[in-house]
Amino acid sequence: MLKDIVDRCDAIEECYEFMLAYAAQGLPGDQGSRSGTQLRDLLSRAVHAASGLAEAYAGIVRELRLEPAERYHAFLTVLERDSENALAVVQLVLAQPKLSSQLIDNLNASMHLRSLLTDIFLIDELVKLQQTSSE
Repeated sequence: MLKDIVDRCDAIEECYEFMLAYAAQGLPGDQGSRSGTQLRDLLSRAVHAASGLAEAYAGIVRELRLEPAERYHAFLTVLERDSENALAVVQLVLAQPKLSSQLIDNLNASMHLRSLLTDIFLIDELVKLQQTSSE
């Protein structure tokens, strides 16, 4: 289960990093460009990774019997809300016929996406700490 969480976080982080580079290219759209195709693929992977992220993390909390459990569950409520908000924004962008660099720059700046990223950075650190303490 830990690998699933790490893989999900990596997919979202990779997408965000690529979006930063894509936004800097000044492209009017994604049609016919290799980076545009890659962007849509990474966004789709990020959507898949964010879908069910809170449930996946809840499995880790149960499996590792993390304490205090009520604190983890409170965080999972936040993670679920942040994931849903970020998914709504990313899916709206993915539904557009053209993905300009400016549109992606605006997506990068979205507080909804940034909230999810902050949650993921926290999850990454928690997973690392749990792996270290269980070794």
